[in-house]
Amino acid sequence: MAAQSESPGSWPVVRQLRRMRALYAAGVLLWAASSIVTAWSSPGSSPMWTSVLLLVVFTGLLALSSRWLRRMGPVAGAERKDREVAHGATTARHARA
Repeated sequence: MAAQSESPGSWPVVRQLRRMRALYAAGVLLWAASSIVTAWSSPGSSPMWTSVLLLVVFTGLLALSSRWLRRMGPVAGAERKDREVAHGATTARHARA
């Protein structure tokens, strides 16, 4: 997941986890819709149970990535603020006219 030179709470790791969380959320929505449609048209069929299984898998991945982000969130936020200060990033109060 992270390169050997990166710490587990570094900003690129958090950014990648956020991208993956968005992908997992889209997967949850897709498989929930697929499960509902399949259950409506042919309840108890093999495709319905496959959709439900994939829904459970994506829900688990979404929960796991959210838990990891919550665990490393404050550390990564502090690193990002330090990096912005070091690079002279502007704030909303100092926006250019």
